Amino acid sequence: MDRNLAKEWLDWMLKEHLPEVMATGCFLDARVMRMITHADDDDGVNIAIQYTTPDMDTYERYQAEFGPGLRQKTLQRWGDQVTAFRSLLELIQ
Repeated sequence: MDRNLAKEWLDWMLKEHLPEVMATGCFLDARVMRMITHADDDDGVNIAIQYTTPDMDTYERYQAEFGPGLRQKTLQRWGDQVTAFRSLLELIQ
C-alpha cells in the first residue's frame, strides 16, 4: 500500500472496521501488525490483521452473516487502492 494512503487506511481500520468486525461477536481478539519484511520490488506499507476465533463454526458463521457486508463496505470505501486476502491458520502449539 502506498505510504501516503497507509496512514489514512490504518486510521479507518482502527476506528471503524476493526470495531465493526469485533462487534459481530465472532472473534476473541484482533492484532494489527506492520510487516517488516517484504518483496524487493515493494516499497509500500504492508499491514497484517490477525483475528482469533474460537472455532471453525464461528468463523463460518462470520463469513455467512457478516463477511460479505463488511467486505462490500471496504470495497466501497477503498476500491482498488488496497489489496486484501485471507489465510486461515491453525495454532499448533
